[in-house]
Amino acid sequence: MMKTTSSNEPLRILCVVGARPNFIKISPLMRAFRARADEFDARLVHTGQHFDAAMKAAFFQQLNIPEPDVDLGVGGGSHAVQTAQIMLRFEPVIDEFSPHVVLVVGDVNSTLACALVAGKKQVAVVHVEAGLRSFDRAMPEEINRLLTDQIADLLFTTERDAVDNLLREGVAEAKIHEVGNVMIDTLISHRTDAVPSADTLQRIAAGRGAIGRFGVLTLHRPSSVDDPETLKHLVRLFVELSEKLPLVFPVHPRTHQRLQAAGLLEQLLASGIVVAEPLGYLEMLGLMLDAELVITDSGGLQEETTALGVPCLTIRENTERPITVSEGTNTVVGVDEAAIRTEFDRVLTTGGKRGRVPALWDGNAAGRIADILLEWASKQRKAA
Repeated sequence: MMKTTSSNEPLRILCVVGARPNFIKISPLMRAFRARADEFDARLVHTGQHFDAAMKAAFFQQLNIPEPDVDLGVGGGSHAVQTAQIMLRFEPVIDEFSPHVVLVVGDVNSTLACALVAGKKQVAVVHVEAGLRSFDRAMPEEINRLLTDQIADLLFTTERDAVDNLLREGVAEAKIHEVGNVMIDTLISHRTDAVPSADTLQRIAAGRGAIGRFGVLTLHRPSSVDDPETLKHLVRLFVELSEKLPLVFPVHPRTHQRLQAAGLLEQLLASGIVVAEPLGYLEMLGLMLDAELVITDSGGLQEETTALGVPCLTIRENTERPITVSEGTNTVVGVDEAAIRTEFDRVLTTGGKRGRVPALWDGNAAGRIADILLEWASKQRKAA
């Protein structure tokens, strides 16, 4: 329930980000709200859940995200410590700003922590990208999704499967709105700004000679990198596959630590895999546009490759984004060597899945969200 407000007062919104995927999702929302400053008073809170100063600066600059109004500076820690610290530091922000709405995106610890604080303080919670389910509670993100959706007053979904999940879990239909995908809003609005892949490859693969066809590889989830034997198995396989098609591997900081601890970094550096530091959004977009395929355990890349028509192999046993499989370009292969080899070779010989772009993934999701928020707020004010 929204706190009472006058009919001509802008809707005060605290928008929360905590990790790199959140930046991509919040960009079109902040742009939509600030384009209508007479109707929205939107402030940005960065929890600092994942904090790399250089990467944060690159993303905010490339995606035209305004500097955060508040930076909680939480940093790392266990799930419990991180969630608790975010809650402790976010509560005074709510007290100071007195928002009508707290808007959270995605499924990171910041999403749940800020939703919990808002819910307990009787501030309306809006969840963008609601209803996605992997049905795997070993994933911390799944717990965050489930609990956030039970707290939320408004739930904006990217696809029909997400709507069905929420209805099955007892969420009132009136709270749910299928609006499309804000990540795709960002992709569409920045596609023409993408850094050409040749420029990025020249920079990160200096001394290797010209690279023609290539694939993109990313790994960061615990199921992929935390077990040394699994990681060793995957590295050996990808080194072998890179002899057929060079793979560009921007290494997540967490993955870098696991590779070093397992003694695998030197093997990668000596292989046909192009190992790089994490890349900015526009560099990654340029690589994906020209890639033969993407191999990943990232949820966001599953969506982006579907929107771009680029085949994707997902190194997980499940996906919370089934529409990327049923309609898009995604194939879930897990960590099974035979399945990865088969699908990798299929892409090289046939071009792989091309799929189609799902309904409402048209670049206008943020605008729909803004319209629905204003309509909802008007009803709340009349009912107060």
